[in-house]
Amino acid sequence: MKGLNSVEVNVQQMLFEFFGGLGIFLLGIKYMGEGLQNSAGDRLKDILDKFTSNPLMGVLAGIVVTILIQSSSGTTVLAIGLVNAGFMTFRQSIGVIMGANVGTTVTSFIIGVDIGAYALPIISIGALIMYFAKNNKLQNYGHAIFGFGALFYGLELMGDGLKPLRYLQAFQDLMVQMSEVPILGVVIGTVFTFVVQSSSATIGILQNLIQDGMIKLDAALPVLFGNNIGTTITAVIASIGASIAARRAALTHVIFNVLGAILIMLVLSPYQLLVEYLTSMLDLNAKMSIAFAHGIFNIAAVAVFFPLIGVLANLVTRIIPGEDSVIEFKPTHLDPIFIQQAPSVALEQAKEEIIKMGEYAYKGLEESANFLNNHEQKHADNALQIENALNKLDSQITDYLIDLASAPLSDADSEKHTALIDSVRDIERIGDHFENIIELIEYKIKNKIIITDDARADLNEMFDKTKDIVQEAIEAISDMNREKALDVVKLENQIDRMEKNFRKKHIIRLNEGSCSGPSGIVYVDILSNLERIGDHALNIAEDVLGEKIPETVH
Repeated sequence: MKGLNSVEVNVQQMLFEFFGGLGIFLLGIKYMGEGLQNSAGDRLKDILDKFTSNPLMGVLAGIVVTILIQSSSGTTVLAIGLVNAGFMTFRQSIGVIMGANVGTTVTSFIIGVDIGAYALPIISIGALIMYFAKNNKLQNYGHAIFGFGALFYGLELMGDGLKPLRYLQAFQDLMVQMSEVPILGVVIGTVFTFVVQSSSATIGILQNLIQDGMIKLDAALPVLFGNNIGTTITAVIASIGASIAARRAALTHVIFNVLGAILIMLVLSPYQLLVEYLTSMLDLNAKMSIAFAHGIFNIAAVAVFFPLIGVLANLVTRIIPGEDSVIEFKPTHLDPIFIQQAPSVALEQAKEEIIKMGEYAYKGLEESANFLNNHEQKHADNALQIENALNKLDSQITDYLIDLASAPLSDADSEKHTALIDSVRDIERIGDHFENIIELIEYKIKNKIIITDDARADLNEMFDKTKDIVQEAIEAISDMNREKALDVVKLENQIDRMEKNFRKKHIIRLNEGSCSGPSGIVYVDILSNLERIGDHALNIAEDVLGEKIPETVH
């Protein structure tokens, strides 16, 4: 009886150490990735935005971003989000996805360096920087260092938890089966990675097992390949409800990883011999042999499929048919050659970009309304990506118009130039306001604040009227149409009255007790932001009219 209790205690300790270690490992990966990501700032999106002009650059961008955020799934999801919002085409995303698979192998090489004994001092250094550094950049480095230490400490705990498995007959039998039936290893690797949502965790466990002699290379390699299949689930989940192009990107990730695993399984024995040869020749430890096996496999998969990107894209397009509704966020009309040679043409070019910018602002407002009503994160992500695009377009169009100011312009063109440069600023400010609305809705969701059906109906009515005024303002500047501009003045007057009326209704609901204080704050702040969007639409109309409209008129 005493022996049985001892076994139970050992099993409990094994489970506690393993799952506790796994938790600390995943936390370490998260902190290290977030620290590096925050240190990089917006450069991650810029890398994907600027360096995906061709497939090879896309692969390199995918590698760099994955190294920075320590997650191939994170890079793939980011790429899918950019495709969904139109920042990146489906074909551009294929290179990024391939690069993400290579970038994630860096983690296994980091793990291969045995510095577990120094994990706790590294954690303490990271924690001290996190809590005592005043500089944000230093705090981000502290996050990364803390995560780096936690990663190794988690690995140590997992390793200690796994050691007793060597004495369990069931585990020994499983290892023999995996050696004899490699497909079993693929299934185990796929399922475990699917469950923990981290390919790095699967590889870390595998490296511990092989280091302690609990698993042989012939059984470990199929698990490694199954890991690549399991990591695709995150991208699939991220693509649910997304655009056709985004769903195609997710399917490409699945096909690429599954085909890569199938091909390598067909040459498993020669591949095993290659890994064993490299291990012997380079005098690698067991952990590093897995890192090399992982790295060579992913680099070889990219080398095989890279020339077939076009074929892969066509295959996925056949599987998911339909129009690829990609919106091009980059300016396409701002040709500097026209500034000196044909200033009036350059002015029209800038106007075309401003109209396009206004259409994006309308779409961002639409996504904000959708997020209010269904709380689907994809709408918030789309709106925020559009807001980011508006900021970039604002900068590029304004720079173009400033350069154009030095060119000889007629009086009429000078007035138009002034109107356009003001309109750019107003459209960018519309983006700032719907970004505020997204943040308010996120606050509402996070704090479980309930907005009454009556209040929600008010907000939807206000959203509809605000979308109308933005659309009218863009149409007004498109044709420099005075009639449309005057319609905007009328709509802005209606929005002002609507906001005052809805505020009164809010006070009545508060007095009746049907509305709480926090929900009222969110409601009123959304109303205020929508009213301010109306003001910016009015500014655009006034630019078209060439005069300020007195307050008494509107």
